[in-house]
Amino acid sequence: MKTLHWKIGAILGLLIFSFWLLYPGIEWYTKTDGERSKIESMRMRPARIMNLGLDLRGGTHLLLELDIEKLEKKEKLADAMARAIEIIRNRVDQYGVGETPIARQGDHWISVDLPGISNTEEAENLIGKTALLEFRLVNDSSEAQAAVSRAETMDDLPLNKDGSPTPEIAKLLPKGSGLFKAAPGPEGESARYYVLFDSVPLTGAYLENARVSTDQQFGTPNIDFTFNKEGGRIFEQFTGANVGKYLAIVLDGVVHTAPVIKTRIGGGSGVIEGSFTMEEARNLAIILRAGALPAPVNIIEKRVVGPGLGEDSIKKGVSAAGIGFLLVVVFMLIYYRAGGFVANVALGMNFVFLIAAMSYFGATLTLPGIAGMILSLAMAIDANVLVLERMREEQALSKPVAMIIPTAYDKAWSAILDSNVTTWIAAIFLFQFGSGPVKGFAVTLTIGLLVGVFTSVFVTRVVYEFWLTSNPKELSI
Repeated sequence: MKTLHWKIGAILGLLIFSFWLLYPGIEWYTKTDGERSKIESMRMRPARIMNLGLDLRGGTHLLLELDIEKLEKKEKLADAMARAIEIIRNRVDQYGVGETPIARQGDHWISVDLPGISNTEEAENLIGKTALLEFRLVNDSSEAQAAVSRAETMDDLPLNKDGSPTPEIAKLLPKGSGLFKAAPGPEGESARYYVLFDSVPLTGAYLENARVSTDQQFGTPNIDFTFNKEGGRIFEQFTGANVGKYLAIVLDGVVHTAPVIKTRIGGGSGVIEGSFTMEEARNLAIILRAGALPAPVNIIEKRVVGPGLGEDSIKKGVSAAGIGFLLVVVFMLIYYRAGGFVANVALGMNFVFLIAAMSYFGATLTLPGIAGMILSLAMAIDANVLVLERMREEQALSKPVAMIIPTAYDKAWSAILDSNVTTWIAAIFLFQFGSGPVKGFAVTLTIGLLVGVFTSVFVTRVVYEFWLTSNPKELSI
């Protein structure tokens, strides 16, 4: 009895713990989309809740290609890919999209799913920017001014697609300088250009932080940035040596501002000014904080899943699961009577434990994941059927009830173990070699199988043992 009490206490404790894990998710998904978006923008989303994948929530799928030709020669491809994935993950996390599936595919491709983001332009700007921040001196010589004047009056663009100057402009540029375009100004304003020296004394690699601020005079959003200790020292020395000159702040080859250096700037901080909207400034600050990609990334595949499709998938999935669950429950009750009732209780607990485990790990639920969940529940009920059939066989031999239960579990165990282990092996291979959705199926299936063995073998046996304490001579199977 002492052992039985311990087992019952453990099961009840797990149930209470599971409901405790499920409560934040229930509260989260009963909120409106607007309430959830507001909380996510404040980065206050609950940590341990199950996330809905792209096919259920809607959003954007991107396949990125790292431009390996523009990697530094000393950097290995594997290291560059790992760094690119980490930087992209940091950008997405800071944007407020939690638990985003980001994975390497092939040699130099990266798959990114952004649940809840259907604005592809916003997604591309957030992820695809190289975020190469440079500080360069403006060349204001007469030759440079002549090149700028010619560039701003040309009918054709003075820069090629790769940012290099056209032959006509290249002839006019002073040696050791290049032509750069300024960030777009107010609508209707003609394009502006700067001639900057090639030397780059300071880059965004020294940045420690970047945040959005508001201009006190005009109320426009700016980006305040702070260098680390080494960067602050270089910035102070550089500004002290170039007082009276113009310093251009260049991001991804575009000049955002070019203020005059009025005095030596200590403290290791500065401001990027420009014609930003608040959203642009916020995204730019995120990109700068997350760091620069090791090389440009090109978007080679883009797919948008509307939230309506995801909602329809959820409704149909819930309907199908509900009908299937009900049919199984009714069949078990009719065919196995009291034994079927015990199996149904275990099946319900299996579902609760499975959802709680996925919530604990913050797993992302997708349509393939739901399929894995259903398969694991089917495996669990199959294990119960094996036990119940062994019980009927022992009962037909007129064995006492106290012997029927342990004997039935011992005889059914080999078949239960065999079926679950072979399925686990398949799930391991699916996870190892499959893509995102297939991996989701494998993870859900693996967790479901573990939970299923626990409920169908341990929980049901405890129920039968408890039953025997009050009905030692009766067993209705």
